[in-house]
Amino acid sequence: MIVSIITFFIIFSVIVIGHEFGHFAIARRNGIRVTEFDIGMGPLLWHKKRGDTDFCIRLLPVGGACIFDGADALADGVSEEEMDEHAYPRAGVFARMATVLGGPFMNFLLGFVFALIIVAFSGTDLPVVYQVQKDSAAQEAGIEAGDTITKINGEPIHLYREVQLFSMMNYGEPLRITFKRGDQTKEITLTPKYSKEDNRYYIGLVGSGSYVRTGPLQTFRYAYYEALYWVRATFKSLGLIVRGHFHADDLSGPVGIVKVVDDTYTESKPYGLPAVLLSFLSLSTLLSINLGIMNLLPFPALDGGRLVLLIIEAIRGKKLNPRYEGYITMAGAMMLIALMIFVLFNDITKFF
Repeated sequence: MIVSIITFFIIFSVIVIGHEFGHFAIARRNGIRVTEFDIGMGPLLWHKKRGDTDFCIRLLPVGGACIFDGADALADGVSEEEMDEHAYPRAGVFARMATVLGGPFMNFLLGFVFALIIVAFSGTDLPVVYQVQKDSAAQEAGIEAGDTITKINGEPIHLYREVQLFSMMNYGEPLRITFKRGDQTKEITLTPKYSKEDNRYYIGLVGSGSYVRTGPLQTFRYAYYEALYWVRATFKSLGLIVRGHFHADDLSGPVGIVKVVDDTYTESKPYGLPAVLLSFLSLSTLLSINLGIMNLLPFPALDGGRLVLLIIEAIRGKKLNPRYEGYITMAGAMMLIALMIFVLFNDITKFF
């Protein structure tokens, strides 16, 4: 568990620092002054000023921050005219939009880099059917071992895990599956069958029948598909939440992630260090892309909430009242804190 906790902090720190560096790099590119760049939270352990930015390492190895000059000045009653040209409020609305988007973009880029390493060293799983279960929905629909799944419900399929994703996220809805058999392309519609034992629906397909190493160009292509898989998984999970298929007990925070890290370490350890590292990279890909998407949700205090306010500003042609914007952000922050406390309590009661 100690190894898992340390690994969690390393993974989380890399992802969060990458996110904040995205904000930092785009802000600097647009001439916005960054007064402080924090790694971690809490009391200051070390700092070094370079140029206009004070780079700080803080006690708690979680989180980070990128603080722009004048970001809160308007809410504090300082007029825009009193700030110099490098203050955040003086930047154009599209420069501020780009700065807000810089963090999530860096999370997607990090996820792609992680996926690139995974595919380069371990190859990828093609959507070729290895086996069809007897009396399953797939067998009744006419799918056979060796068939290559190309589309499900009109969505292109590139990895076998995408087939598994559609199965895991299914609650009895019909699936339109397109597959290739030799030179023929066929399309069928099937309804997954419910398993009382597992309390879920199954298509009836077993494993990938084709796991391949990739060449240089294929590595980039399948790394993109790998990252896209986690984007799909995140959005489909959010869709299930909206549809009411997930419950409060399904939510997990840092404690839950540590448990996942520990499970990943335990399962991959018997196969050696390379397997452990690749498993952690796969988990890092998920977490980085997940963080990027969640930050883009149009919720106050998240990057997506700030982006919505900037879009409104661009449409209106003038800034929102800083006081009202501050109230909106504060309300969002309070709700996020309440959610974090609930998730932490939920994790502790669930795992301990």
